[in-house]
Amino acid sequence: MDVKTGERTGLTRRGALKLGLGSVVAAAAFGPGARIVMAQEGQVLKAINPAFSQDWSPLRGGGVPFRWNSVWNASAMYFNEKGEIQPYVLTEWTPSADYLTWTLKVNPDAKFADGSAITAADVKGSWELSAMPATQNQRIDQVLAGVAGYGAVKDGSATDISGIVANEDGTLTVTLASPDPIFFQRLANHIAPIVKVAVARGADGNEVPDFFLAANGATSGPFMLESANLDTGELVWVPNPNFFGPAPKLARIELTAVEDNVTATQMLASGEYQAHTELVTSTIVLDLGAEFAAGAEIPTSQHFWFNTARAPMDDPKVREALILAVDREGLIKASFPDGPHQKTDMVLNAVPGADDPAFVPYPFDPERAKALLAESSYGGPERLPKLMFVGISSPANEAAAQYIAEQWRQNLGITAVDMKPQQDQYSGPDQNAIQIFRDDVGTRVPDAASYLAGSIASTSGNATGKMSYKNDKVDALITEALTKAADDPARVALAQEAQRLFRDDFCFIPWYKQTMSRWASANVAGMEKNLDWQVVAPWNIAIA
Repeated sequence: MDVKTGERTGLTRRGALKLGLGSVVAAAAFGPGARIVMAQEGQVLKAINPAFSQDWSPLRGGGVPFRWNSVWNASAMYFNEKGEIQPYVLTEWTPSADYLTWTLKVNPDAKFADGSAITAADVKGSWELSAMPATQNQRIDQVLAGVAGYGAVKDGSATDISGIVANEDGTLTVTLASPDPIFFQRLANHIAPIVKVAVARGADGNEVPDFFLAANGATSGPFMLESANLDTGELVWVPNPNFFGPAPKLARIELTAVEDNVTATQMLASGEYQAHTELVTSTIVLDLGAEFAAGAEIPTSQHFWFNTARAPMDDPKVREALILAVDREGLIKASFPDGPHQKTDMVLNAVPGADDPAFVPYPFDPERAKALLAESSYGGPERLPKLMFVGISSPANEAAAQYIAEQWRQNLGITAVDMKPQQDQYSGPDQNAIQIFRDDVGTRVPDAASYLAGSIASTSGNATGKMSYKNDKVDALITEALTKAADDPARVALAQEAQRLFRDDFCFIPWYKQTMSRWASANVAGMEKNLDWQVVAPWNIAIA
């Protein structure tokens, strides 16, 4: 169905390329004789998107549209739902003995939707395009920060990453600024998917505006965009006729924007729709069933972080009191009483080292919390400034924050608490006094050292932007861990020691380790997702 006109269209070469911006004859993109691979009759997945997203570029590295990247874009490699790395556009990755140079091989069968080969130059150009400052890729540092010459492209002083060389034999040579034993794992995601550089990148090195909405055959994934009406929030994907992987089982994917969670839940419960981009409610299992919310545990965790530079969090005894005053068993029951997420005691989860027997969880100890608050420089609850939360942006977030506030009231006598979805919703001096940030941390590689480097190391955005945190011993342990080989037990042991030291600084209330939900009805198969928040094998999605 064309989302602008509402008219039913057959899966013709013309219909397969008809976009919200107008219709284009398929021959212009695919050439005469192009063949559309027909999927099973009646296999149409109807899904709900929680926002009227206006930017669907696959190069942003985040945001709501990112969750659909694997449907229509191929990545270098990817992780399956078990955390096992899989080849995709790249089939081989070989390091030098010192882990400074990596040789990567492009799949000789890899093609774009127009039938043209995906080349080493396309891979290099896609990474460079994702690194350009104008692209505003939110997470490209996680992929390419260690590559020699990356910084010059990221700051706008160059358009070529000198450390990446595309060779004529279909390989790439990547030189790093410093050794990285797990560099290959950093490439296995959809943060910087492979696009056709001749179409997506302009002469100035920047992204061609809306290249992804044009009928140019530049799609590299199992599906391609048939139509897009961004004003109404409706998008339709159909099978890519030249996809180099398994033929998709679905005939269409139809995505519709519905911002209200209650309405979306009703539409899913009625069977009118079968899937959702990301539905986070405390009653999701009760409303839609355990199968809808089920999924693998991924290396992402949600917590309430304390800004140690702002009163009263500048006093370690206040921080410890606020942590010990919260019954965290009750916290998870208040926010996800039926799952799918589970309580956690630490930052790490779903990576080697997360099962640290030496780690001591924070206890629930209201009496000790009262004593600590009395011993603190503030002397008691009446002298504390207002405690302000941000990041309270979903029903589950709100339930958790309200539970914490009630625990503080009951156990410590604290009554001055405020909470908002976003930091900019506070004004005046309040904006600079926020002490508690609800946010997730995690990694897109199954590695404890990388997980902590992105969450508690002083160079991480979480440490600088939320906690104002720096512990030289923690930093040294993480830095050393990152130099160890992926299979070296010391890599895990050093990370575990760093986490134990961080625990003793009392900078967060641990909340939950994340289940990567299917967000799909029980009759939809193949919706399993990975640690990159992507549907692992979208070609396998099918409706019973």
